[in-house]
Amino acid sequence: MNILNTIDTPIGSYAPDFELPGVDQQVHHLSRYLHKCQAVAVIFMSDNCPYVKCYLDRLKHLQREFATLGFTLIGVNGDKNVEATPMQNFDKMKSFALNHQLNFPYLWDSTQDVTQSFGARTTPTAFLIDKNGFLRYKGLIDDSPKDDKLVKISYLQDAVTSSLAGEEIAIQETKSIGTPLIWRN
Repeated sequence: MNILNTIDTPIGSYAPDFELPGVDQQVHHLSRYLHKCQAVAVIFMSDNCPYVKCYLDRLKHLQREFATLGFTLIGVNGDKNVEATPMQNFDKMKSFALNHQLNFPYLWDSTQDVTQSFGARTTPTAFLIDKNGFLRYKGLIDDSPKDDKLVKISYLQDAVTSSLAGEEIAIQETKSIGTPLIWRN
């Protein structure tokens, strides 16, 4: 088992651009989203991560709440699946998106290059990018990964609200908690 080696994009630097296939059979480019959105949240996630499953409703709510304000959320799966062939893994992603009625794009990083260049180490990990392509927040979605009723600080939602209002983000980075990503051999 190889732990994922990452580059770790720092706050205030340009987010790595990407071109990845989505479960909707479209190719998605970060730069195209940045041309039409005021802010983009990239969430590194996995179908098998129990933390991701706890967060799905919160992520869908975030997308619904801010979509009309120039925001979009993008899920990226850069996780290794040792028991499936690459196409089976993509088919599982499609089923996952359909079964959970995701209301945001869900993309496949089959090479893990995008995952590595952002610096994701666990799923889920959130990265908020402003309209100019700068990374403004990275880390936890909120302070209660396992129970939405115990949330006291909604880090990502607060960062989105501040970013859309053109304000400084109070907490720009938190340490992610979740399932460690494993690098493909």
